[in-house]
Amino acid sequence: MAIQGIGSGIGSGMDINGIVKALVDAESAPKTAQLNRLEKATTAKFSGLSQFKNALSEFQTVLKELNNPSLFEKRSASSGKADVFTVKADASAVSGNYNVQVFNLAQTSKVALRGVENPSAQIGTGTLTVSAGDKTINVDVTAENNSLTGIRDAINASGKSAGISATIVNDPGAEGGARLVLSSSSFGTGNDLSVTSESTSGDLSVLNFTAPETSDFAAQPIDPDNPLEPRVISYARDANVAIDGIPISSASNEISEAIEGVTITLQKAQTADELEGASTINLNVGEDKAGVTSAVNKFVDAYNKLIGTVDSLTSVTSVGGENGEPLAAALVGDSSVRSFMASMRSELGSASSSGGPFRILADLGVTTQRDGTLAVDDARLSTALNDNFDQLGGFLTGADGLMGRLEGKVKPYAETGGILESRTSALQNTLNGPGGVDEQREQLNRRLEQLEARLFSQFNAMDSLVGQLTSTSNFLTSALDSLPGSVRQDKN
Repeated sequence: MAIQGIGSGIGSGMDINGIVKALVDAESAPKTAQLNRLEKATTAKFSGLSQFKNALSEFQTVLKELNNPSLFEKRSASSGKADVFTVKADASAVSGNYNVQVFNLAQTSKVALRGVENPSAQIGTGTLTVSAGDKTINVDVTAENNSLTGIRDAINASGKSAGISATIVNDPGAEGGARLVLSSSSFGTGNDLSVTSESTSGDLSVLNFTAPETSDFAAQPIDPDNPLEPRVISYARDANVAIDGIPISSASNEISEAIEGVTITLQKAQTADELEGASTINLNVGEDKAGVTSAVNKFVDAYNKLIGTVDSLTSVTSVGGENGEPLAAALVGDSSVRSFMASMRSELGSASSSGGPFRILADLGVTTQRDGTLAVDDARLSTALNDNFDQLGGFLTGADGLMGRLEGKVKPYAETGGILESRTSALQNTLNGPGGVDEQREQLNRRLEQLEARLFSQFNAMDSLVGQLTSTSNFLTSALDSLPGSVRQDKN
């Protein structure tokens, strides 16, 4: 407190500090206990409502996923041999089965130019033109870069945008010399690399190259009699496949236009034995039943988690508190929670008015247990998806669908400015708003300080008066004792 008294009354001998403290504490105790109880209860409710709101937000996210019509429009696609090709499908794909053969993958062009004995030796100056299909770069070869190494660096500097690059490969035995190896990133037939030159000094034409025409697209082997001769390492060519016996060529290994809504990504060609035996690989396109199954299970898990949160916030524990009485959770008897859970149970038990094979969740294999949680009968769910997949979306999605109706019940509680946010704001005000616990504590402290000051003033005045009276009494006693003929009581 702001004012401190004297430890013991000088005149009276009383413990003024102790007396004042006891009186102030007695005045403070009831209100302090009331504010502590209010703060504890309000904080517990604030925390409980925050937990409840978080659980609702998680549940709402799952509801939105299952209430999305596109979930039921998705298509799944599978490949009989994912190491040969993979496949994916979008909503425009039509269910069906296809037989696929992969004869060869699309390739890019790669060539080794004529070998030279020394990569540092000067070749010549002028202009080197490198082409791959419709992509062409012109490389200026000057006295500063007219070695194989310099030409490689110049091609790499100029060829980035065209997808043309160069490296040098050295033959350790020196029979093949040092070769400039060119690579292109352009797939498909007609994109083979070629090199032409115009020399101003020396002879750049030693690097000229045009790929010979071929029908088998096989790499050219090294000619042992002419090891320095240029050769094709790989031809640029289209991928070639057959779908249900129909031949298809593609300049890319990703084929997206052969089957509507389906993208096939080639990984490798089938073996010669498989192709000779007319072996085909199955490609299947169907409804994404696995995705819907996963979404239904996520809904059940989210609902059960919500039930668990509500149970923990509204339970009464038989093991008592300080005095042995039952211990109640933060939201026992809370009207918001009771109202919400009643609306949830009502919607889950209400039959759909849309008709069809699905009326309630149990028709989908989702049933309510004795403790209020949901359980999924996997076999029944699988049967429902197989038999009536096209009608499931209407039962679950849309404003009149089950998920839409459940969303409608959750929204007033979970939305910004909704029921729970208003409740938590009110509780926050109870703690530190106008007239709240914090303000009442400040008022109590001010009142106690005033009481303490008043009591100290009163007790100190009393102590002073008692001291004065004691002093007067002592004076009179002494004066009377000194009168003639008086006998002091302390004498025999």
